[in-house]
Amino acid sequence: MLETRSECGRLNCDATMYSNSKDSNRDNHDTTSPYFSPLFTSAADLQLRFLCPSDLDQVKDLCKEWFPIQYPEAWYRDITSDPRFYSLAAVYQSKLVGLLIAEVKQSDAINKEDKGILDGRMYSNCTVGYILSLGVCSSFRRQGVASLLLDSFLNHVTQSENQICKAIYLHVLTMNSAAIRFYEKHYFRLHSFLPYYYSVDGKCKDGFTYVLYINGGHPPWGLLYPFLETILKYSFIH
Repeated sequence: MLETRSECGRLNCDATMYSNSKDSNRDNHDTTSPYFSPLFTSAADLQLRFLCPSDLDQVKDLCKEWFPIQYPEAWYRDITSDPRFYSLAAVYQSKLVGLLIAEVKQSDAINKEDKGILDGRMYSNCTVGYILSLGVCSSFRRQGVASLLLDSFLNHVTQSENQICKAIYLHVLTMNSAAIRFYEKHYFRLHSFLPYYYSVDGKCKDGFTYVLYINGGHPPWGLLYPFLETILKYSFIH
């Protein structure tokens, strides 16, 4: 993928790795966005770049449309200005049509509920990637946009200078079957069940933690580990 500096900073990529594979995004929301044309005509029309402060209002509108989670104002400011976030946008005709918000952090900064994603011997000298949000406008779904955004982040965390990053993880609503299928297609595996993890419209909703191990990372070894994903899915369904 070709890279150039953009006026918003950090990265501007033409979509030379775009493929016409079918995929979905984190939120299976079918309402057509009022901002965008229904389809792009070629891969060359789609670009990737990092977010900048001038994107704040558009990002806010998109997240409110796509996700049932209410984000605080400070979150929007951070993801559009703080370089610690890997805040990547897919852009078509100067409009944002997809977003991936992630960060790479020290493994000891993992929240308590996710401490078990890595073997304990790795915690002192490695980092992990956390995907906060991944979304695509309804008119642009199932055209590979979400895969393009995710692949860009995975390429970043698997470069030689980032070999200390040992896992990528995320949280997803248990009811979001489209997002779960998408992540499983990209080799993320169910790690844990999080009861009442989300607050959606004032109601508590369950979540899952999904993990992708990279750069030699692995979970704590145990007798049940090879069967853990099957056990969790069976327990949840039944």
